[in-house]
Amino acid sequence: MNFRTLTLAAMLSVASLSGTAAFAQDNPEVGGAAMFADKNIIENAVNSADHTTLVAAVQAAGLVETLSGEGPFTVLAPVNAAFEALPEGTVETLLKPENKEMLSTILACHVIPAKALSTDIVGMVEADGGEHMVDTVGGCKLTLKAADGKVTVTDENGTVANVTIADVIQSNGVIHVIDAVLTPKSAM
Repeated sequence: MNFRTLTLAAMLSVASLSGTAAFAQDNPEVGGAAMFADKNIIENAVNSADHTTLVAAVQAAGLVETLSGEGPFTVLAPVNAAFEALPEGTVETLLKPENKEMLSTILACHVIPAKALSTDIVGMVEADGGEHMVDTVGGCKLTLKAADGKVTVTDENGTVANVTIADVIQSNGVIHVIDAVLTPKSAM
């Protein structure tokens, strides 16, 4: 190899590395980990230190394959602190095999069967005069609101979750990190 070939090879490898890095930089970090737009929801979520409880719950509910699927999905992803804020013993009870169906329903209430970026949500809220209702995969109705650059999600029980990190692009949808666990009317 001559110097010119080596230089060209070095330039190509730097260009491909910077292309990969830029792909991750387009997404915000979540839980101290880079989130990659070419990976699916599960492949990214398992790397977030802030979502270990959610990942354990998704595994216990048998939803890994679903959320690794084609989508598109919008996942409202509660952080560990949101699960810790539930009444004592709730998470442990939900993770028991006999409660798999209820856990699955609760988790599915965090999944909207479409890709909705924050700009889409704000547009829907504005078009509907200040709030927009969405149906989730779990059969829950969530109320989306947007004001002062912030998006909130309210479940059927009146629990309000704030979107703390928006628009984490995935190969099969988008994740919005939230600070509360959403539940269906009959769950808790």
